[in-house]
Amino acid sequence: MQKDIFTLRPTDEYIELIKLLKLQQIAQTGGHAKIIVEDGLVKVNGELEFRKRKKLRAGDIVELEDITIEIKD
Repeated sequence: MQKDIFTLRPTDEYIELIKLLKLQQIAQTGGHAKIIVEDGLVKVNGELEFRKRKKLRAGDIVELEDITIEIKD
């Protein structure tokens, strides 16, 4: 299992789910990121998340297959 930490920039209060998937190189493109979310492969804080533009804030936990990403500020 891979556990990553994503740190928000000081000027950002959140990051959108599909942007996180692209920045973490889980998805190759924005379209790929949307498909990953639409297919129900992503959990946020333990619950399936289908909103592509879900705003992730400090303390949120994103899970996808064997990857866990914790959002920090």
